[in-house]
Amino acid sequence: MAAVIAALLSSLLMLPGSSQVNALSLNYYEQTCPVAEIIISNAVKKAMAEDQRVPAALLRMHFHDCFIRGCDASVLLNSVGKNTAEKDGPPNVSLHAFYVIDNAKKEVEALCPGVVSCADILALAARDAVALSGGPTWDVPKGRKDGKTSKATETVQLPAPTFNISQLQQSFSQRGLSMDDLVALSGGHTLGFSHCSSFQNRIHNFNTTHDTDPSMHPSFAASLKSVCPIQNRAKNAGTTMDPSPTTFDNTYFKLILQGKGLFSSDQALLTSSDTKDLVSKFANSHEAFSTAFVKAMVTMSSITGGEEVRKDCRVVN
Repeated sequence: MAAVIAALLSSLLMLPGSSQVNALSLNYYEQTCPVAEIIISNAVKKAMAEDQRVPAALLRMHFHDCFIRGCDASVLLNSVGKNTAEKDGPPNVSLHAFYVIDNAKKEVEALCPGVVSCADILALAARDAVALSGGPTWDVPKGRKDGKTSKATETVQLPAPTFNISQLQQSFSQRGLSMDDLVALSGGHTLGFSHCSSFQNRIHNFNTTHDTDPSMHPSFAASLKSVCPIQNRAKNAGTTMDPSPTTFDNTYFKLILQGKGLFSSDQALLTSSDTKDLVSKFANSHEAFSTAFVKAMVTMSSITGGEEVRKDCRVVN
């Protein structure tokens, strides 16, 4: 796996408009802060022991960070004055567990002040979240810098749960991510919980012909309707992403093949022969999924764009 990661590092990516690519390396903090990864891992473990939702939150947070301005921790910045930051944009209002990154940063700063970026802490925390949930682990390339800009308006760039396969492919390819990466990263939906708003379009007033998305298994649709009635008033109503929401496994892909994918974007993976073949491949092999997921995470997390190392992850220096 280390050889694969080294090969990926030779072709680092950056988003259009991002700054010159920061050189990432596996041993970036070897001399300046060798205990950083241990501190971050312990912070994730501690938070997980108190809240099982933390791993899904950290993985989603990292994904949402990388897809806007590159992996520059812009998702961590607070809104200030007239500027509404990414974390307060519509797709991000349900993000949580920012305190895990704050706690890790505080401990790292105490030992290695001004050295470890918030962007690296988030990338490492996302890796630990997956590994501590029973998923694969991997060496995370490090050396990202923290961005100084965070705008809620830019969160429209995030792939939406209502996207079809063409929209998904365009969103991922614009960031240098392949079809394999698209399907593998979608597998991150094996962790966590979704509010009704993200799949309401599939279970009520789907189109002029069908009230419910016909690609959804009838019994699954019925169970979702019972949790999310059309006049739903419960603020936190929703359902887990799969029956094992705290375990990183390949159940997500098996469910899609049964018509039990939660989002339109999940079920859309069956509408292209290439992505459908990958769904079947990952459903049949946890190992194949894990290998592809690691490769995709390294590629995605190597999209860089920051310019400083923040002292406090919530505010620019």
